[in-house]
Amino acid sequence: MPNKKAPRLELLQGTLDVLILQTLLGGPTHGHAIAKYIQRTSEDLLQVETGSLYPALHRLEAQGWISASWELSDKGKRARYYRLTARGRKHLEAEQSKWQAFSRAMGLVLNPVED
Repeated sequence: MPNKKAPRLELLQGTLDVLILQTLLGGPTHGHAIAKYIQRTSEDLLQVETGSLYPALHRLEAQGWISASWELSDKGKRARYYRLTARGRKHLEAEQSKWQAFSRAMGLVLNPVED
């Protein structure tokens, strides 16, 4: 029997920022590792393309939600490492609350309880 993989999902508008901020809760990391973490944690349902990731990282940095610095990676190569700032942590908490409410509302509509 062939191994069927679930189809990859398209990211909804605005979700990439939250996914990046959530990823950086675990500590500083470089762009490629952020993309791999999101892919692995979502069980390969979400894949962040380079063309979306780096503009999002620049946008988050401009907002003051993350900071970046050049460092050497584990493999000895220069890489830009991103860190969550205190402002970014606050923003993430607010966004998590919104997503939890949205998720609950969607669940109620998609799986209504019979009266």
